[in-house]
Amino acid sequence: MPNSQMSSQDAAAEARANYSPRLCNDDLAPTRDQNWSWYNIFSFWMSDVHSMGGYVVAASFFTLGLASWQVLLCLLAGICIVQLCANLVAKPSQMAGVPYAVICRQAFGVFGANIPAVIRGLIAFAWYGIQTYLAANALMLVSLKFWPALTPMTQVSWLGLSQLGWLCFGIMWLLQAMVFWHGMNAIKRFIDIAGPAVYVVMGALAGWIVYKTGFDGISFTLASKSLTAGEQTWQMITATALVVSYFSGPLLNFGDFSRYGKSMGEIRRGNRWGLPFNFLLFSIVTVVIVSGTQSLFGRMIVDPIETVSMVGSDLAVAIGLLTMITATIGINIVANFVSPAFDFSNCSPQKISFRTGGMIAAVGSVLLTPWNLFNSPELIHYTLDVLGAFIGPLFGILLVDFYIVKRGKVSVDDLFDATPAGKYWYRGGFNPKAIGALLPAVAIGLVISFIPSLHAVANFSWFIGVALGAGAYRWMSREEVSREATPAYAANVVMQKE
Repeated sequence: MPNSQMSSQDAAAEARANYSPRLCNDDLAPTRDQNWSWYNIFSFWMSDVHSMGGYVVAASFFTLGLASWQVLLCLLAGICIVQLCANLVAKPSQMAGVPYAVICRQAFGVFGANIPAVIRGLIAFAWYGIQTYLAANALMLVSLKFWPALTPMTQVSWLGLSQLGWLCFGIMWLLQAMVFWHGMNAIKRFIDIAGPAVYVVMGALAGWIVYKTGFDGISFTLASKSLTAGEQTWQMITATALVVSYFSGPLLNFGDFSRYGKSMGEIRRGNRWGLPFNFLLFSIVTVVIVSGTQSLFGRMIVDPIETVSMVGSDLAVAIGLLTMITATIGINIVANFVSPAFDFSNCSPQKISFRTGGMIAAVGSVLLTPWNLFNSPELIHYTLDVLGAFIGPLFGILLVDFYIVKRGKVSVDDLFDATPAGKYWYRGGFNPKAIGALLPAVAIGLVISFIPSLHAVANFSWFIGVALGAGAYRWMSREEVSREATPAYAANVVMQKE
């Protein structure tokens, strides 16, 4: 067995030595450390859910005028769709041990993969700055609560942010960079702690509110409006779509994390506990807290930072707020730091490492002055929402290419072959079919975003994009599907790894 293992490692090292430097570095190459268990995947999703954004989204579904069982049904339906999609998108990266940007080479070509990589990177680029600002704002509120003497620092601003705001933003920026700089193992350890820590605080906060209000003060329906049967059905469908849309970004580049999974069995188990179970439990706890604030304070408070700040004990407030900040750091690193790190590194592997790619996003997020971006809803609509129109088509194209066109196989060596002999060279390193399927699907998504009369279907743009991208690419690749029925792959073809 040791000789066999050594032989396998030697073969892998020899293969990597032949990879094109235009396509490979240590971060993008197939990983040897596939040691993430189901709990690590579970923690990944906890970090993704347990944030201020996740808190508000979960609470908002209970304000739609639906009965509690209807809301829970929508949440369950939406999160099960996310779970199914996560299992599908995880498989090729886990099989090949490569991140999202590299697995995109299979569909878009070894150089064409930069198109989906940069799209995802830019989305994370902007949201990284916004999440850092939200965490910094929370830190500023904590600072002012315990050190009121800092108030004068909020009266002088530069580029739209006060002196104290800049200080807090710099602290949050540095803390995230420190975790990220130590690599994926440090990130894994951080999210293993951050997600459960939020549950402890949320559970304690929910217990405190129930103690203060009693069970009679808790209502699982947070809206008094009544809806017709047709309106209820439409709200339920919309809520289900919103759940999927909320997770669409991290879902697209889930391969950045599934590449480290021990097996697909472990990943499926982690997805099962981290999505349906975790999201529903988090939603119920959230509604207990939000509903309790209505009874306790006379108004519904959907900002968890504000709720925690109203607890009597200063020590409890400090611990709660710092935990919420930690949770926001967790989701920011998971959703908006790791992705651009791999995506930008994919553009120039020899010049941009994983660390460099992440720091490009971090520095660029400051230059965007995200506090101004966040304070302008129109600007957010015309930047982030427009970029979001690309996510659905990309997801559909990648799944159709792997499961239907390539029939569930990955030629790992060809992912790093920058010669016309490579299987994923296509035409000059670009696959015209994938790009041709992407463009019209994205165009329709942009139309939905910009035309007010189509606003009613805007919540379904991800589903529309998936269907259009997948359908167009399947039709354009119909001849290739026939050829792949009897494939003649080169060395190192991965078909299945459970």
